[in-house]
Amino acid sequence: MAVRNSDAHPQKPFTGISLNILQKTECKHPTAIKFVGLALIVLILLIVVLNIFFSNRLPPNVFILDNAVGGMPLDEAISLLESTWAQDRTMTLSSETQEWIVSPTQLGIHLDAEASIAIAMDVGVAGIPFGVYVDPVISIDRDRMLQFLQYLSDEIYDPPVNARYEWRNNSTIGIPGQVGTELDVDATLNQIYQSLAEGPQFEFLLVTSTITPPSGNPEILLEEAEKFITAPFELSAYDPFSDRSFSFTATPETLGTWIEASESQLVAVQETLGEYIETVNHSSEVDLPENTYLDLTEVVQSVNRALSTRSNSAQIMLRSRPILYEVNSGDTGYGIARKAGIPFFLIEQENPDIDLSILSPGDVVTLPSRDVTLPIQVISNKRIIVDLETQTLAAYEDDELVFNWQISSGISEAPTSPGVYQILSHEPVASGSSYSLCGEAGCGQWELNWFMGIYEVVPGLVNGFHGAVLLPNGTFLGGNNVGTPYTLGCVMSRDDQARQLYEWANEGTIVEIISADYPPQSELARRVINF
Repeated sequence: MAVRNSDAHPQKPFTGISLNILQKTECKHPTAIKFVGLALIVLILLIVVLNIFFSNRLPPNVFILDNAVGGMPLDEAISLLESTWAQDRTMTLSSETQEWIVSPTQLGIHLDAEASIAIAMDVGVAGIPFGVYVDPVISIDRDRMLQFLQYLSDEIYDPPVNARYEWRNNSTIGIPGQVGTELDVDATLNQIYQSLAEGPQFEFLLVTSTITPPSGNPEILLEEAEKFITAPFELSAYDPFSDRSFSFTATPETLGTWIEASESQLVAVQETLGEYIETVNHSSEVDLPENTYLDLTEVVQSVNRALSTRSNSAQIMLRSRPILYEVNSGDTGYGIARKAGIPFFLIEQENPDIDLSILSPGDVVTLPSRDVTLPIQVISNKRIIVDLETQTLAAYEDDELVFNWQISSGISEAPTSPGVYQILSHEPVASGSSYSLCGEAGCGQWELNWFMGIYEVVPGLVNGFHGAVLLPNGTFLGGNNVGTPYTLGCVMSRDDQARQLYEWANEGTIVEIISADYPPQSELARRVINF
């Protein structure tokens, strides 16, 4: 029984003990999990920190320029940032009407990748678990930025338009002026600096300002504009070589486009006037001499002078273009110069890579514009003709013969150069010399009465007109020597005649020297050979 009793009663105590044990286990389990989790986090952080410090890598979850650089080796992260900045990053510059997409380098904004990574290294574990974004470190090249903005200023610049005029339905209509636009470079530069001081920016607004036209009201000069358009206006071009003038005019519709209002008077519009001149220069219907043209700058200046004086005509010079000359059999450099009517040294200057003493048929020589022989303003109503073949001089004023007499030109060893020149200077008594007068005591000099320079033989040595010559030995060369070549390149007249020419010929008066090499260019020169 005892045994049973002992067998019968131990069940409850056992059961109770089992329950107690289960209850104690349930109470201690959450604390153990927290402890283990915390230990794991600490362990992970420790591993990360140790990895950072001992493997030279960036902290985790770090972003620069939208690049996840966390955990990357430093050199790789630097390369990635530099590549992103140079190849992928763009900046937007915009005005009210335009937009430019440029690279930071174009704008003078540079990334300091190493400094940016250094800041990222200081982040430590702050990027866990959500990540941290680090602003890049940038620098500004002010000169480069200014240079680019000045380039943009040309793109943005829209000039103001003065009041203009049109011819419509047989009357002149005034068109009000329009404001222009320009980039305020300094204000834009300051604005970009201020924006970047607040943090990385990739979009910038350009600062522009308006430009008021000098004259926006067409009514003030409307009456004057109508007189210009209906006169009509005539443009005259004078060719000093052929001694011919060419006149041009245009319809009222075209003339209206030539002018605009300024602050106090009408002025020429270069753009539209230029279109007309371009048409004239390339028109096969206009009888301009070969290789000549109207110079737009001179046309604009002349039209503006006419507008300022309220004249209905303007005068300009007809200009000559350089030409290419193909060498023929028997040609020499000096021979080409005489045929072209251009002093030899000027052709040498135009062809620095060619030895003009060694020419072969087929060689090409550039002849400078004939305008090089007419360096000052031309006097068009006076013309002196020198015929080297007949040793005569004829002077004309307004197509009427004023003087006609015998002269002496240069000898064969120092010939007078044919061509179209002009009076360049006046000296009552000038000094001259020649290598032939040089000796142990130096170079002798002579004195030339009534000297007028007409062209340079070489720089600094001028041939011209003169009268009697006082030689170094005290004797005079003059009167009895005219009629045959006798000088060292100048054109000599009798002393009294030289004085008449000296007092009559203005500086700028055209001098046409003709010869067998250089035939008459003008109608007046053709008259001379028919005397």
